[in-house]
Amino acid sequence: MKWFKRFLVAGLIALVGAAVYVFGILPGSVGKNMNGVRTTPPYTVSTEATTLHQSLVIADLHADSLLWSRNLSRKGRWGQVDIPRLREGNVAIQAFTAVTKSPEGQNIHANASDARDKITQLVMAQRWPVRTWGSLKERALYQAERLHRLTEEDSDFLLLRTRGDVDELLSRRAENPRVLGAFLGIEGLHCLEGNADNLDVLIEAGYRMMGPTHFFDNEMGGSAHGESGEGLSEFGREIIAEMDAREIIIDLAHVSSAMINDILALTSRPVVVSHTGVRGTCDNPRNLSDAHIDAIAEKGGLIGIGLWKTAVCGTDATATVAAMKYVADRVSTDHVTLGSDFDGAITAPFDVTGFPLITEALLAAGYSDEDIGKMMGGNVRDFLRNNLPE
Repeated sequence: MKWFKRFLVAGLIALVGAAVYVFGILPGSVGKNMNGVRTTPPYTVSTEATTLHQSLVIADLHADSLLWSRNLSRKGRWGQVDIPRLREGNVAIQAFTAVTKSPEGQNIHANASDARDKITQLVMAQRWPVRTWGSLKERALYQAERLHRLTEEDSDFLLLRTRGDVDELLSRRAENPRVLGAFLGIEGLHCLEGNADNLDVLIEAGYRMMGPTHFFDNEMGGSAHGESGEGLSEFGREIIAEMDAREIIIDLAHVSSAMINDILALTSRPVVVSHTGVRGTCDNPRNLSDAHIDAIAEKGGLIGIGLWKTAVCGTDATATVAAMKYVADRVSTDHVTLGSDFDGAITAPFDVTGFPLITEALLAAGYSDEDIGKMMGGNVRDFLRNNLPE
């Protein structure tokens, strides 16, 4: 029997060790490995760029930081965004976007809707509430709850839900540059779970920007990375019409070309592409065509240029600025902004404290202080003041 007891004890030790690894060590190591930076801080820019950057309203349309097991109220040793680093980078407005499902083998060309979901493994390993394990809607709600808690714990961190909230943010920042605003977005309305009534639930939770699809086709219609290439479904048309009526911002990142056309024909409001590149500088299916750049701008929309290699075919600030310049040359600086995709399982050239590097690259490209101010965040500020619910 002694051998059996030793076997049992060894088995229990192994089980405890596995549990510690899976629920304690693994989630952090996965997040760290998937959200790296090519150059670690601190970052050095010219005095001119530093002075200009500190005078601007900086805004970013996309970060997936709520997906990972980090306390965003503390400066992290890994990842690309948290509240202290946002303040260090002089960011005024940050969009936090919820990811609820992502396919194994994810790629920019074609993903099956029924592919195994790798987010399920992540939320279980990170010990999210059991209600989130089998429900995409609950995953979106949990990420919203995380942001709500952060704003409740920090009186200088504001959740932006209305145009008035943006005005309050700007008024308070004029006296205190620590004041920071955030708003909630969603990557893929599969989290509606095919039920139109769930749109009300998400809006009540604070979501103000929603993308119909992510990396696969869903009930809304075709993804840019799905198998069908289709546009909006009838369900998708119903949801888009309701989003219009409720003044919810439509995000065209990841939707099929056909769906872009359908949405632009259907909506009466400006749209955004929260994080993307453009085919004019980086030709692949993930990025916007010239025709869609023109059509989005004609609608009064915004195009957020990303920081990852697939978006800009480069690994530094100059590659991102080249894509920003391409859009600006076609449709003016009024329609260009930042859409980093920080903490979106990308290797970024720098973390959020490196945003002054983009300001410096824009200066080097010959832009005026006014145009740099627009592209670095002024356009987002104005867009939210005009397009969030009143």
